[in-house]
Amino acid sequence: MIKYNPKLWFSHIFKLYKSDTLKILLPEIILISIYTWAINFILTKFFPEFNLKVFKNAFSIHTLLGFVMGLLLVFRTNTAYDRWWEGRKHWGALVNNTRYAAIKAQSLLPRNNETKDFIELIAAFPYSLKNHLRDIHTYEDLEISSEFKVNLKNYNHIPNGLISLMYQKLNTWKKNKTISDIDLLLFDKEIKNFIDILGACERIKNTPIPFSHTLFIKKFIFIYVLTIPFGFIPDFGYWSIPIATFVFYVFVSIEIIAEEIEDPFGLDDNDLPLDELSDKIKTNIKEIEA
Repeated sequence: MIKYNPKLWFSHIFKLYKSDTLKILLPEIILISIYTWAINFILTKFFPEFNLKVFKNAFSIHTLLGFVMGLLLVFRTNTAYDRWWEGRKHWGALVNNTRYAAIKAQSLLPRNNETKDFIELIAAFPYSLKNHLRDIHTYEDLEISSEFKVNLKNYNHIPNGLISLMYQKLNTWKKNKTISDIDLLLFDKEIKNFIDILGACERIKNTPIPFSHTLFIKKFIFIYVLTIPFGFIPDFGYWSIPIATFVFYVFVSIEIIAEEIEDPFGLDDNDLPLDELSDKIKTNIKEIEA
């Protein structure tokens, strides 16, 4: 995720970064410019009367269609941002739940290696969730005991495996009367929240915008941009070239931004800072454990 000062908006206008749509769309912008120039040249050179008679009212039609297009893109952007923000809320809840679970473990459990191992499972869960959402199926980089890593070999779903290990540990302590029934319920609440957050993040990742909806918007943009020269050339002539390229840039940029943020768990510039959040959780738990 890109960090920036929103108050310094003027300086950001001239900055280019990896996800900047101008950089991404530059080849297509050049093609649209050439296409608009070619249509302009052909109509002006070979069909001047046809140009004026047939397309004299096309500008009004494109104005109306542009309004409809704007409404569609607003809906598209808002839907994508809702998914991004929902993902951020769930990871914010994960930060708090890991703190609660670590504090309860530190306060209610005896200070020994088993308690330390349990707290390590809590700290490892955000890393396993991050990897799972990015389709990275590994547990070797998790800072947990070798015994836990051996047990995780039986799980294809690593976050589920970590939660199972937490419950196995709690069940053992319950049988040994290390914790009471009330203590077990207190831990169960936080671990259940881990499962809820896991399920919510999987829902966001695995349920994209319906294909028919996004395909319709792409087709609409494509047809609209290709017909722009016919609406603007009668009134603007060769000035329709920068107008068509600018309209293309704005509409397609909005669609690209929406596509990028609708899956907020990846590695794009505008995705959620999952690595930073996982490290923050780990640091907080170490302070609680100290």
